[in-house]
Amino acid sequence: MRNLFILLFLTSVACRQGSSGQTNTSANTAPKTTDTTRYYQTKPPASDGIGRVYMGREISEVMGHLGAGWLERSEREQEERTDLLAAALDLKPGDVIADIGAGTGYFSFRLARAVPQGKVLAVDIQPEMIEYLTAGKRKAKTPNVEPVLGTITDPKLPANGVDLALLVDAYHEFSNPREMMDNIVKSLRPGGRVVLVEYRAEDSNVPIKEHHKMTENQATKEMKAVGLQLLKNDRRLPQQHILIFGK
Repeated sequence: MRNLFILLFLTSVACRQGSSGQTNTSANTAPKTTDTTRYYQTKPPASDGIGRVYMGREISEVMGHLGAGWLERSEREQEERTDLLAAALDLKPGDVIADIGAGTGYFSFRLARAVPQGKVLAVDIQPEMIEYLTAGKRKAKTPNVEPVLGTITDPKLPANGVDLALLVDAYHEFSNPREMMDNIVKSLRPGGRVVLVEYRAEDSNVPIKEHHKMTENQATKEMKAVGLQLLKNDRRLPQQHILIFGK
């Protein structure tokens, strides 16, 4: 058991600045498609990138399910002030939240209590994470969390069925961001919002690798391409943007 925790820890630091750790999963490789020129270009990959470029930004590596320890680390709340995020989302008790790239459910289970008459669709593309979510749902006693196995192009959300799509440190890893966002936008109800929580690339003091951070300008440009506009950049978190978009 001790060796397992050591493995999780070593894998989890892969996205920290200056780390040489790599997560060798199939998700780290740009997918083969029949149309790679419509939205994307290719280049020799950076140390923390996959060599796939979207709107001038190289897409980052995926941390993978072996990095579960990073998501659930005890110091996360203090470092990122994750306890402040829910207040920024202006949730209603009956809202349907899509937690995209939910991972172990760190936010899914916390937000489920904020929408007791609603639900949280906890989406991930890795079956191993769906197992974490299913087990965590029972442990946390949150029956309104629904694990959803998505794909690299489609989060499998109901059309016109989501009030808020939350992407915490996830969007920059999407290998097919245009297709994913097109489908997320289709899932939004009237007045629905998309919230990107991303480490601030404008701040050199944020100790995260370059490709695992985003600027407000880059995120706004990419969301504009799918019909979304920036409504607010909530600045209450110490290291991350809370970028709130709507149609």
